[in-house]
Amino acid sequence: MVRVLRKDRFGRVRSSKNARTAVPGALRLLRDVQGAALLEFAVALPLLMVFIVGIFDFSGAFNQKQKLEQAAQEGAIVAGAQPMSDIQSTTANPASLQLVVTSILNSLAGSGVLPNAGTSCTLPPAVTAPTPPGLTWSYTPLGFSTTLETDGRARIYADDTNSDAAAGYWVENLRAGFAQETRHWRFSEYVRIDNLMDRAYVGSVIVDETNSRFFEPAPGRTEYIMFNAALRN
Repeated sequence: MVRVLRKDRFGRVRSSKNARTAVPGALRLLRDVQGAALLEFAVALPLLMVFIVGIFDFSGAFNQKQKLEQAAQEGAIVAGAQPMSDIQSTTANPASLQLVVTSILNSLAGSGVLPNAGTSCTLPPAVTAPTPPGLTWSYTPLGFSTTLETDGRARIYADDTNSDAAAGYWVENLRAGFAQETRHWRFSEYVRIDNLMDRAYVGSVIVDETNSRFFEPAPGRTEYIMFNAALRN
């Protein structure tokens, strides 16, 4: 309310309340929007920060998940090509599993999941491929030797549900050659025949391949001729 002073016809000062002047003033205060945008921003800022931080956290977690899946896939591919004869042995660290661990660790270190792979994590010791069992005969006077090797592998499943598998196989390899020595040199000449009986078998298995093309054929009978010359110390 606004109190208004005015004179009557006798010259006396009288006061009266003017309600109509108070209503527009109150409406002007209600229509005043100064500072409203700042208030709205203060309310929305915490929600906006949570949303942005959530995007970064989710993208980082998804990226880590992709890297772990890639490492697991590489390990599965290597494991599918390894023999399983040493899995049930008394050896605590079979040679076939060491290659799988090496491939997974290399993948994680290369993708940055294990940035301190050279310090906090170390690679397993290098494992040499086992020599296939064989029978060797040599004739020393002529420097002649020949070896008949056998190599086999059990059935390998191609997917997680074991719905398809590569059949096991046995192949034979033959190697024969001569070796000569002089005062300063060593010479050797060898002939090698892999897959002597020209058997058809699966040489490699791609585990969980997307298009179900799990198997790759092994080469047939293959011949090699090798010559070697080395200077003696």
